[in-house]
Amino acid sequence: MEISDTDLGGVVYYGRYSHILDRAVIAYRRHIGIAPLGPEGHLFVVRRVEMDYLASARFEDELDIAVWIPQIGRSSHTVACQITHVETQSVLLRADYTIVGVSGYTGGRPTRMPPEMVHAIVAHEGDSVQRP
Repeated sequence: MEISDTDLGGVVYYGRYSHILDRAVIAYRRHIGIAPLGPEGHLFVVRRVEMDYLASARFEDELDIAVWIPQIGRSSHTVACQITHVETQSVLLRADYTIVGVSGYTGGRPTRMPPEMVHAIVAHEGDSVQRP
């Protein structure tokens, strides 16, 4: 963790976790070959975020951030994240994002999950992905 992510006591400020997880989700997308902002005609919009803060991270903690996709819908998918403290193996945070694909950021309408995106996710995640 960087000093800019913490309060005066060196504890990571809860509001910074969204920023940290956004970077991890983009890295996940790049890793499996999905455009970071969404495939052409299917741009990503966050519809819902749920975070469980279980313990605090501190300045210079080494963290492991896991990202996976447990569920794919017709126009959306769920992204799950977990932050673990490397030294203690304590889970610090769990989060779930519901992400919807839209045709554009201004007045966009929901779009179906592109087949190539579904294929990339299933190829990476295996049979653990729930689908409609």
